[in-house]
Amino acid sequence: MASAGELPAAATWGRLQTFLTVYETGSARAAAEALHVTPPAVSAAVAALESALGTTLFDKHGRGIVPTDAGETFASYVRKLLGLLAEAAGAVHDADRGRVRVGAVATASEYVLPLLMASFAEEHPQVELSLSVLPRDELFALAADHAVDVVLAGRPPRGSGLVTRARRPNRLILVGRPGMREDPVTATWLLTGRGSGTRDTALSLLTRLQAAPPLLTLGTSGAAVAAARQGLGVTLVHEEAVREQLEAGVLASYAVPGTPLDRPWHLSTTPEPTAAAGLLLRHVCDPDAVGAAAFHTRARSRG
Repeated sequence: MASAGELPAAATWGRLQTFLTVYETGSARAAAEALHVTPPAVSAAVAALESALGTTLFDKHGRGIVPTDAGETFASYVRKLLGLLAEAAGAVHDADRGRVRVGAVATASEYVLPLLMASFAEEHPQVELSLSVLPRDELFALAADHAVDVVLAGRPPRGSGLVTRARRPNRLILVGRPGMREDPVTATWLLTGRGSGTRDTALSLLTRLQAAPPLLTLGTSGAAVAAARQGLGVTLVHEEAVREQLEAGVLASYAVPGTPLDRPWHLSTTPEPTAAAGLLLRHVCDPDAVGAAAFHTRARSRG
């Protein structure tokens, strides 16, 4: 029998998944719906963990529950444990029969990944691909917890432990409705949501310009671009995402000091990617396989 502080081997992984789902959803009922089990089964799993650990993981708060300090600490370990388990499950297979969990920021998922993933799937049909589309900060956190294998976003932050495996050129430009007479520096700046690298870059640019224009947060890059087309202001955006609209004349680019900004796409992994992840990286860096969409390998840089 396990003593307090020791987890019994039997059923531990299922209980850990249940705990993390409760932690992320904020209630046993919501976790039960997500896991397709009953609320009593969720409560029993959490209670078993608390008994094994000898501590309380959640406290009641109004009609819901909140994690205790112990619960917060435990959650950070559980994420890594479950991420490593999923990574290990994919790593035991041959590369061409493995699994690759890709994480990408929204713009890259719409304009960079489709061709790359489609050609890879055609060449390696037995590799299981999955895609998570999230803000940059969340993706890097997932990668650090081994919950995704490859991240397509900007440069990994310092201290993340992630390694940039390849890059592809990319520029950020300022766009707005054609014929705008207002100085773009003082016009309303349309921003993406918090956690977005483009938002952070836009705010940093305004700081360097010593400018304080009106700001309007619209969440996604697509929403910001749509608002810019309607004349609500200007927005900093990946050139690749608006190239067709610029060519059609429904958007115009506006030069302000410091633009365009060189912000290459980075493909990042943990220091020891799985064989299947390595197979994907080699594919997207092969011009014979993906043409002009290919990424380019350079000396590795570490976040």
